[in-house]
Amino acid sequence: MSGEYQLMLMIAVMHLLGLVGVGVLIYLAFRHDSGHQRRPGESGQDDGWGNEPRRPPEPSDRPWGGIPLPDAEQALVRLRDHRKLPDHLPEHERRPAREPERTPTRAPVPSR
Repeated sequence: MSGEYQLMLMIAVMHLLGLVGVGVLIYLAFRHDSGHQRRPGESGQDDGWGNEPRRPPEPSDRPWGGIPLPDAEQALVRLRDHRKLPDHLPEHERRPAREPERTPTRAPVPSR
């Protein structure tokens, strides 16, 4: 077989696979599912309402808060107003400037 015939055969096979795939998708979309079970309270009409009113979910029996974890620490500041975090933090103390130990003196230049 020459390269041209192999190319034409490959193109034909790819088109055939595509047609089979489309056929399977159409079959799955239009088949009638007779095994569909309706839930209790679901009416046969398409109005979206069931025959029974729904009950609200039961309240949870778990506690809402609980004790804090042993390694939990309180925050340094609480942001409860319009101010930003740097406004709440205390000012840092600046280190004192180091004074020089001695003042340099100029040595006399010897004359020649």
